[in-house]
Amino acid sequence: MTKKNYITAGLSLALSVAIMIYTGMNFMAARDIPWPEQGPSVTDIKLLSDWFPGLKDTNGDTWVYVLQGQKPGGKMLVLGGTHANEVSGYMSAFTFIETAVVEEGTVYVIPYTNHSAMTHNDPGEGNLQYFTLQTKSGQRTFRYGSRATNPVDQWPDPDVYVHYPSNQQLSGSETRNINRGYPGREDGNLTERMAYGVASLIRAENIGLTFDLHEASPEYPVINATVAHQNAMDIASEGCMNLLMQGINMALEVSPVNFHGLTHRELGDYTETMALLMETANASQGRLRGATTLNQVLGGWDDCYVLSQKLGMLYVPWDENGHPIEERCGRHLQGVYEYSQAYNNAHPDTPITYSGVPSYAELFLNADPAKLGGAHLGSFLM
Repeated sequence: MTKKNYITAGLSLALSVAIMIYTGMNFMAARDIPWPEQGPSVTDIKLLSDWFPGLKDTNGDTWVYVLQGQKPGGKMLVLGGTHANEVSGYMSAFTFIETAVVEEGTVYVIPYTNHSAMTHNDPGEGNLQYFTLQTKSGQRTFRYGSRATNPVDQWPDPDVYVHYPSNQQLSGSETRNINRGYPGREDGNLTERMAYGVASLIRAENIGLTFDLHEASPEYPVINATVAHQNAMDIASEGCMNLLMQGINMALEVSPVNFHGLTHRELGDYTETMALLMETANASQGRLRGATTLNQVLGGWDDCYVLSQKLGMLYVPWDENGHPIEERCGRHLQGVYEYSQAYNNAHPDTPITYSGVPSYAELFLNADPAKLGGAHLGSFLM
């Protein structure tokens, strides 16, 4: 081997080591994710493993923010980040934690229900890794995660995923989708154990009302909608009417009894909670979108969806104004408020009351259009 070959080999080895170090550092940095600041009503922050020790020391364990009111009352759970690429879900949870003043009852909020999914994303989709917002305390960075549990934490996927306990069969990749894993199982894979942890919290704390906050592609039929378990349809119907009177069109669907693994089905079947799931419209979720950009994720602006609307391919209206993050978070937060008010009407002895959370009008309708797409939402965060 000549001296020239030794030099070439040495340089190649050094370059390989440098690449490995850089990618390793980038990989580990993805696990350092931001968390909400403690708002005025946060009285405790616990781990989900406090309710189910089977999650302890795993990447599926996640923080649970407890907001206890001055007076006793009912209990409510808000799930954000079930799918960590559905931005309005976890940003609504952040906003609730940092602004809510709970007067009666106790509210539990999990900003990252699938914590593992927040530690990676889908580079094949051209997705963002991070985005920033200017908040009251300055610029803050937020993660853009994945729909599914990190394969580093759970691998390999089976050819066919068999749901427990229904034996429903789905695509193997759905084994890492927590919203196909409920009610979970104590000795299951990590995703099933995360779902079991959520169900364990609900049972232990006697949670009366549970919200699961999602986003969907504009070509998906269940969009700008609430899906409710049959035991929650009365309060869901009342809440939908109140939303409509405020100019918020919210479709209402009853949870399909034969589609298993989802919060609105299994939490209603296997716990005493009233389970509701809400969907908003997110261009970055869809197959008809253009390039995934910050303006698309936060602003909801996408020329491809403007064209798709003209071709009659969408289930939600779409124009050049898009559907900014303020509108989407506003829908979620106003929905939580209206449905909880309906719950209070049905359960006057165990009310859940709070104030301080920005309304749909404050977040979207009355906002300066020039500040939509993240800037206005950031003004409410600590």
